Amino acid sequence: MRSASITRKTGETDISLTLNLDGKGESSLSTGCGFLDHMLTLFAKHGRFDLTVTCKGDTWVDDHHTVEDIGICLGDAFAQALGDLRGVQRYGSVTLPMDEALILTAVDLSGRGMLCCDLDIPTEKVGTFDTELTEEFLLAFVRRANLTLHIRQLAGKNSHHIIEGTFKSLARSLRQAVAIDPACAGEIPSTKGVL
Repeated sequence: MRSASITRKTGETDISLTLNLDGKGESSLSTGCGFLDHMLTLFAKHGRFDLTVTCKGDTWVDDHHTVEDIGICLGDAFAQALGDLRGVQRYGSVTLPMDEALILTAVDLSGRGMLCCDLDIPTEKVGTFDTELTEEFLLAFVRRANLTLHIRQLAGKNSHHIIEGTFKSLARSLRQAVAIDPACAGEIPSTKGVL
């Protein structure tokens, strides 16, 4: 089973996270940030990742530390669960419609953390959630998961739809990338022999 358990405790957050890459899309989330709970529920469902997250964070300041640190923990969990990446498809790409929004994501489990993010989120907030934290989460995640992620917003006017489309598209791209390729089981998907 490709799974991981991560704990992280700082002066700003106290996080416990478990991830099963080969799950059913079940989640149990209590991050202290309702919008992030919603996005991670969608992420787990569309990726078919079993995910549990509990976080006690300094949300009386704002949601920044909570969102960023959960991104760090999720990235660490992906890296740990994937191990040496033997047998994975490596690449995944999905263009996903979310009502008027259309989001393309492309993932490479490259071993190199890189985010190329082209989102134009029209509002500063969705409810109480600062929309700029979307990119903070993604940046923390890709750096710790050691993957390359390209995101392109092809259409969209509603901030909630744009962010939701991003999380769903990312989940489905990751689902493709982490899948085991039966034809190459046991092989590292790189001419270098290592990722």
